[in-house]
Amino acid sequence: MKAVQRFYFDHNATTPVSPEVLEAMLPVLTEVYGNASSIHHFGQLARQRLDSSRKQVADLLGAEPQEIVFTSGGTEADNLAIFGVAIGSKAGRVVTTTFEHPAVLAAAAQLDHTLVPVDGRGMIDPEAIRRALRPNTKVISVMHANNEVGTIQPIPEIARIAAEAGIALHCDGVQAAGKIPVNAGKLGVALYSISGHKIGAPKGVGALYVRKGTALKPMMYGGRHERERRAGTENVAGAVALGRAAEWITQHGDAENRRQGILRDRLEQSILDRIPDTRVNGAGATRVANTTNIRFDGIDSDALLIALDLKGFAVSSGAACSSGAPEPSHVLLAMGLSRLEARSSIRFSLGRSNTIEQVDALVEALVDSVTHLRKLAPAYA
Repeated sequence: MKAVQRFYFDHNATTPVSPEVLEAMLPVLTEVYGNASSIHHFGQLARQRLDSSRKQVADLLGAEPQEIVFTSGGTEADNLAIFGVAIGSKAGRVVTTTFEHPAVLAAAAQLDHTLVPVDGRGMIDPEAIRRALRPNTKVISVMHANNEVGTIQPIPEIARIAAEAGIALHCDGVQAAGKIPVNAGKLGVALYSISGHKIGAPKGVGALYVRKGTALKPMMYGGRHERERRAGTENVAGAVALGRAAEWITQHGDAENRRQGILRDRLEQSILDRIPDTRVNGAGATRVANTTNIRFDGIDSDALLIALDLKGFAVSSGAACSSGAPEPSHVLLAMGLSRLEARSSIRFSLGRSNTIEQVDALVEALVDSVTHLRKLAPAYA
């Protein structure tokens, strides 16, 4: 039996470790094994690699190295930002939105919080954020780009509102960093989260930008690491991987994002032209170049996902961290889709490995799979 050739269109869930990242990381695992807090030769070698990586990440975000805190990933970075500012000496209120990543929503749910709605395009009205503020609001948390539909939020406008009120703005940039230019200073954010495995580094490493002067209470204790903001022996190999991934994006990201945008538009238009009763969720809004979320009326998204997987194509029916959840996407529901519409939507997220030939092959597989599944769907006429 001939093996199925496989193509990956789920880069928003995780990316393959890129060759240059692996090349940078391997020597650290085998040769630079010292503790970066040790003062001997081996420790100082590790410290040098850590400091160099911190600068690479800072350069990606338009920040200073001392403003970068290495974490175990985006979830920890989001939690550190929200709890680290909101709790302080007295717990304060959090304002966030209805379609944030669960790492933000679940953290906010532990505190006094308000959820601001989005419109049908998946966009936030900055004035709705302003109206939600209260005297005890300490943190506003708004994602820069949505993980499921790719919409890019008006962060500079929200940042001005936060600054006027003297409130810290946290931005979950996990799906934005590497896909659009990010300059934390120009954005006006106090905190900005990124995750390594979304940009070609391995899982288990991320970073939080903390603007100078932002008071941040640590959530982990036991050492003075990361300028006393995150205790624990540093993951030097992970930091080196994240730093090298950031450096590659700084050098090549603009060109690669333009290439992916061309592929995404080709995929999107081909689907709309060739498969009837399809719609782009988030159409009309500015989106990151690699992401499209498309509704296929009359189709159960999980059935389509399985059909495509059998043909060799990896796609997603929602956020990877929510896979297997019985509920439809909270992002799509927040945008006003019905439960049935949300359950008929598929996310396609492109990356460095994808080509025009793969896109065209995916379209053919979609045409065949959707046609077949609709014949089996009694509700579709």
